[in-house]
Amino acid sequence: MNHFVPFGFRNLPALLIAALLALASIPSLAAEEPDPNAPRGAAVTVLKAAKSCFSDIVEVAGVIQPREDGQTLVRPERQGLKVAEILAEPGDTVTAGQTLARLTLPEGGQQVLQTPVAGLVSDSTAVIGATASGRGEPLFTIIGGSQFDLVGVIPTTDVAKLKVGQPARIKILGAGEIDGRVRRTAPTVESNSQLGRVLITITGSQRLLVNSSGRAMITTGKSCANVAVPLTAVLYGAGGTVVQVVKRQRVETRRVEIGLMSAGQVEIRDGLQEGDMVVARAGALLREGDPVRAVPAAEAK
Repeated sequence: MNHFVPFGFRNLPALLIAALLALASIPSLAAEEPDPNAPRGAAVTVLKAAKSCFSDIVEVAGVIQPREDGQTLVRPERQGLKVAEILAEPGDTVTAGQTLARLTLPEGGQQVLQTPVAGLVSDSTAVIGATASGRGEPLFTIIGGSQFDLVGVIPTTDVAKLKVGQPARIKILGAGEIDGRVRRTAPTVESNSQLGRVLITITGSQRLLVNSSGRAMITTGKSCANVAVPLTAVLYGAGGTVVQVVKRQRVETRRVEIGLMSAGQVEIRDGLQEGDMVVARAGALLREGDPVRAVPAAEAK
């Protein structure tokens, strides 16, 4: 079979011409080979594990109560008096020496009943015409200096973290946020609930409602030694707690030990190193060894 030879090739040796013609009839092999840099697998958003600081916060839920050592019970000193006039009601703030009620003496005339301390009238049993006694129920209960405690409960595991004097931030229903300090923790726990009891003194002179609900946040420590990842990067299962990372364009599953949590971040105490590329939103769709295309979180936005 004769081959047509272009004019410019007539002077080339016959062997070289044959080789060129053979190559021209074979499809390009380079076009069939996959590009090693071409993306493979699903695109996943990753972020670099970095160290972060976490505050160890104990939450205390409870109710507002007057301090047991700050209450003054006001009653007349003698028997057989009757309430003639009531000059203070529960919720009133009174000063030391202020008249709370006028009482009628058995022999006639009146006697005034005054508070020995300044504070808040938290309770009153005074009724016009009722008999008042020095041994009976107090006519008025005064919270001296408007001193209140948040009486709360905490899990047994948190009892040892609390120390007298630790500052607390307390959110009280209907009163906003106020400051307080740990005053005392009970030496025992409730046998049924296994909860410990704590008293948090409320600082300041705010007017509060007894028995209103409150929640205190107490910072008991700080940790800055470990890396942090978003809560969305952590998977919880029967096999333990894991985080998925991307290494050499493939998924690796790491079993981790978690620690403190704050603002959507979780402390990783073991299982991750600083700089590991972590899958920002782990899920069951990614399995060990799956090829993926890592997209940094900053580029995914």
